[in-house]
Amino acid sequence: MKRVIIPMFFYADNMMKFAFSKEFDDEDDFEAGFAIMGIPFDSTTSYLPGSRFGPKAIREASYNFEAYNLRFNTFLDTVSYDIGDIQVANGNYEATHPMITDTIKSVLDMNLVPIVMGGEHTITNGVLSAIFDYDEQLFHDLTIVHFDAHLDLRDEYLGEKYSHASVLKRIHEMNPKEIIQLGIRSAEYDELEYAKHSDNITFYTSYDIQDDKNSILKKLNEIESPIYITVDIDVLDPAYAPSVGTPASCGITPRDLEDMLSIISKKKTIGLDVVEVSSNMMGDSTSINAAKVIYDYLCLQSF
Repeated sequence: MKRVIIPMFFYADNMMKFAFSKEFDDEDDFEAGFAIMGIPFDSTTSYLPGSRFGPKAIREASYNFEAYNLRFNTFLDTVSYDIGDIQVANGNYEATHPMITDTIKSVLDMNLVPIVMGGEHTITNGVLSAIFDYDEQLFHDLTIVHFDAHLDLRDEYLGEKYSHASVLKRIHEMNPKEIIQLGIRSAEYDELEYAKHSDNITFYTSYDIQDDKNSILKKLNEIESPIYITVDIDVLDPAYAPSVGTPASCGITPRDLEDMLSIISKKKTIGLDVVEVSSNMMGDSTSINAAKVIYDYLCLQSF
């Protein structure tokens, strides 16, 4: 049997662990599974700052859940390791980017699937850039399922090419197979036109989901390629997730999000991130709903 060498993650610090995660101090106990990590970066946030506190808030909220998932009638017995927070260079995404990519590639080398807690949405570019570098052919066969109130397809925002408002534009330029955007209800006209005229971008507004969710569930069920899931928690209406970088009214409900995730989480997924949690207090509904995304995703891996 091949001996697995447990590396020290150079850019990661140990903090409170996500609930139900395992330690991997002993190499003999190591199992393939999922690597949970935080990326506390929020330097391009344009409205409500504070998503650097998101990973801590999500971890705290994760202890509210039972090992048994009533909705899906399954136990959370999936193997996951919380490796801590990736170091960041505050105010400098380009310096932060290699810290993200190096850590993600180490995770992939260990046959672990990354689960990332943000942090602003810009960090998703670093995660997917690492997957691109690690296996370009896989990336070009990838469907990115993007939950968000915003398209995030601007070429730049406030002079920044790497911004929470341009992250999906940077990812689209790497040419994944398809991007499916869900819950959209805010867009600049130019990025809306960009999405409409791109062969591999499909978007559904929050109104589409509210009016005909079953058709969208059918579309998600038809995905056959590997999937990467990115969840900007502002996809939820501010009634359910008020502490986000850029809130937008008329959003979807946690039940809507749960229903859609229940479809794609059972498919072949190569990663998940949950971003834009700007909560710095215990019990905030934003962090509870964000933690539930990760909890449900892990529970559904046993199917």
